[in-house]
Amino acid sequence: MSSFKGGSIEIGIVIQSDITQALPFSFFSRAAEVVGPELVGCRLVKRQTDGTLLWGVIVETEAYSQEEPACHGFRRRTPSNETLFGEPGRFYVYVSYGIHHCVNVVTDRSDWANGVLLRAIAMPGELERVAAGPGLLARRFGLDRGDDSCPVTGEHDVWLAPRPASLASPVLVTTTRIGISQGQELPWRWYLQLSRSISRRAIGNRQPSLDQAWSPCDEGTL
Repeated sequence: MSSFKGGSIEIGIVIQSDITQALPFSFFSRAAEVVGPELVGCRLVKRQTDGTLLWGVIVETEAYSQEEPACHGFRRRTPSNETLFGEPGRFYVYVSYGIHHCVNVVTDRSDWANGVLLRAIAMPGELERVAAGPGLLARRFGLDRGDDSCPVTGEHDVWLAPRPASLASPVLVTTTRIGISQGQELPWRWYLQLSRSISRRAIGNRQPSLDQAWSPCDEGTL
């Protein structure tokens, strides 16, 4: 009997092949536990200094909210977490353990700490685990505290674009969050079942073989 405690779901949202078109503000004006699974399959895009676009597909996310103890805004509002209490549709970037940056997207509403952590991204034509984890993700895209509070809806040189047609209705695994000491019981982590770029799979959920796995190169024309 499998010890896999997560679940698989199929969802479908905004579909757009053009990665220069960002997700609208309204997409982020909802609770983190709603936005979290819908961000899986969307693209993180960065316009580089030479004008080229660096992009990857978000394959794993986690949600956090003020009413639960794992959220940065659970105890109090401070200068370091101020962005998390701000308007939705902005990056909240913090330094974890003084070592690496973690990239989040603020969701829901102002004056309420709510956001989605981008845990892993699959990069086209690159090693499958080059951005498999929050710190690796931030490093690959060159994101740091300087990107904190910047909009994700296209006004900045980094934005979030909708899913491609190949991921119109992805099968996701729903499971518990990792790397936290409180609130581990909440099933607020989601990842693309067929991706090999996940930071850590749920117990009992096996990694797909190379011939079965989804790749960002499967998307065709962008």
